[in-house]
Amino acid sequence: MSQKLTLPLLAFLCLACHSHAAVGKESHIGKKITPFTLDNCYGRPVSLGQLASKKAIVVAFLGTECPLAKLYGPRLEKLQQTFGTDDVAVIGVNSNKQDSLTEVLAYSHRHKISFQILKDLGNKVADTFAAERTPEVFLLDSNFTVRYHGRIDDQYYVGGSRARPETSELSDAIKQLLAGKDITIPETPVEGCHIGRVKNMPATGSITFTKHIAPIFNNHCMRCHREGEIAPFNLTQYEDVIGWEDTIMEVIDEERMPPWFANPKHGEFANDPRLSPKQKELIFTWIENGMPRGESIDLPPPPVFTEGWQIPDPDQIITMPEAFPVPAEGTVDYQHFVIDPKWTEDKYITATEARPQNRSVVHHILLHVIPPGTPAKNYLRMRGPILAGYAPGAVPLTTTKGVAIRIKAGSKLLFEMHYTPNGYAQKDQSYVGLCFAKEPSEIKRELKGDAAAYPPKDLFLEHHDPQIQVVQDSKKTKQNVALISMTPHMHLRGKSFRYDLVDSKTDKVIETLLDVPAYDFNWQLRYILKKPKLIRPGQFIRCTAVFDNSANNLSNPDPSVDVRWGPQSENEMMIGFMEYIPL
Repeated sequence: MSQKLTLPLLAFLCLACHSHAAVGKESHIGKKITPFTLDNCYGRPVSLGQLASKKAIVVAFLGTECPLAKLYGPRLEKLQQTFGTDDVAVIGVNSNKQDSLTEVLAYSHRHKISFQILKDLGNKVADTFAAERTPEVFLLDSNFTVRYHGRIDDQYYVGGSRARPETSELSDAIKQLLAGKDITIPETPVEGCHIGRVKNMPATGSITFTKHIAPIFNNHCMRCHREGEIAPFNLTQYEDVIGWEDTIMEVIDEERMPPWFANPKHGEFANDPRLSPKQKELIFTWIENGMPRGESIDLPPPPVFTEGWQIPDPDQIITMPEAFPVPAEGTVDYQHFVIDPKWTEDKYITATEARPQNRSVVHHILLHVIPPGTPAKNYLRMRGPILAGYAPGAVPLTTTKGVAIRIKAGSKLLFEMHYTPNGYAQKDQSYVGLCFAKEPSEIKRELKGDAAAYPPKDLFLEHHDPQIQVVQDSKKTKQNVALISMTPHMHLRGKSFRYDLVDSKTDKVIETLLDVPAYDFNWQLRYILKKPKLIRPGQFIRCTAVFDNSANNLSNPDPSVDVRWGPQSENEMMIGFMEYIPL
């Protein structure tokens, strides 16, 4: 069962935090750029006029924290090395007011970039080009006339990625320019983060960061948007926010942040992170008013995040058998590691916590139970319920008093890891902590896992088909059970997922428990009911999933192929996970 996010994710997991836009209304092609001089990240002046001997000049607007810019900085370096420096020059321009020269220098060193990166104080050069995002590139000829404008290639985009570029427009444009030919595709859409511009407007109004905005960020954003976590920039203090305001407004307006995909018409959930209409309006008004800081006395104390275990000290820690090398870029598919915990007796587990060793590249962790006696060749196909999981913003599992998860003696455990490259090579060796019941005799009820899983042999998605619906029913209950949570699971072709409570006698839907109309493979969310749902004998849950195996699905790695069941993201699955307590 793979969980979603294959996009290398940028996994974009995080990219869910970033913006995406089409080409501007006015074309940039044919615009002549007046030579400018800016300091590079070492404080030395560099002039565009010095490059007049070059036949092609790539001007790339970059940011130090934008996930797409992190991935495409090394790509630009490779492009420079491919074409050489005799006829082609690449220069980076950082126009973000939130990025210091020190941070620009660190970006250059971390990503092993040899081309010049210049600091555009006051975003004057960005204004000259009418650049809006990072990364955004302009290809100039020797007369400093714009011949190509847009993206570098189509591999990475907001919310996903392809295994490799299908089109490399910048490289193609350079080749055509060097050959004296017209540029076949002179302008392409731009995706990325908004350039953090200096705005010459006074801060006005009574809505301030310290009194009104900080509490919202503390409660809804800082779990991921803080140092060492997977989100691309911090929101821990006022200075961190400056420069990101346009991106913040965009992702909130498009409801990409905070990440949550449940239709509000159905069900109430304890872990719903969405902002209220009033909170959204406060943020929008504050930004439009120039972002007043406010009085320090109004600033709420920052949230306290436990650095160690959030559960009690674990009785056993299960660690990946070896560190996994995460590359600087590209797609890293699901990685699987099997552990034998050497359990010679049944275990009653009362708390679990999955912890990434390197949070900056771990998008999610799933620890599955492999039932005793399962042949090694069937570990992926026959894996059991999820014992522990981690995704950005997720909280550990702790059962209520008298409730535990029972795992049979001889069971093995399967780590399923999804990594998101962020621009430089790193390693990760994640782990999971488990707490056991001190007195198993005191356990009165079991927290159990079930799944409505479409049979692997029957799952088939025909190529170019935009609407493939599959339906799978859970087992009929024979006693009252309390439904605790639901976790829909598909891969990159997943489009929507719904859980319906059905009466077995009439086969009619009693209630829709969860509706996810726009499934996002990047976020493996567990939807925890605010109040457990009573499921009576004879009732069952029907899961309905819709797949899009067409080119309309931007996450689709290849719409021309038929797709069957498989553990990796280019394959597919349809599983409706559930947690419940028999009553």
